[in-house]
Amino acid sequence: MIELPKEVADLFHGANIAHIATLMKDGSPQVTANWIEIVDDRIQFNTDEGRVKPKNLRRDARVAISITDKVDASNWAMVRGKAVDFVTEGALEQRDRLAKKYMDLDAYPFPVEGERRVVVIIEPESFATHLL
Repeated sequence: MIELPKEVADLFHGANIAHIATLMKDGSPQVTANWIEIVDDRIQFNTDEGRVKPKNLRRDARVAISITDKVDASNWAMVRGKAVDFVTEGALEQRDRLAKKYMDLDAYPFPVEGERRVVVIIEPESFATHLL
């Protein structure tokens, strides 16, 4: 695992949307826009167990994440890494924390009955940036 520079971490700390690329079973890429955060130098996002991202990452842990500054799109970063953990404990709290960050709401406003939320934890291995 590498430590991301402050300028890159700042993009993840801001309310910037990330795009997460995983690999399908046939090797083709699958990309999804996601809310995201960094906790203890690891990138984390929240999803439902029924979605393709956790399924793909359990089969092949490699992931690429791009993130763009919502104020100045010429500032961006791309991080490659591996999914190292899938945590259900605290997943609803993280979803609410991300709703606060991205929507300024105290709780996620669109819960779906029967969802099984999971926090995917990514260890960064490399990065590239264009920061002005």
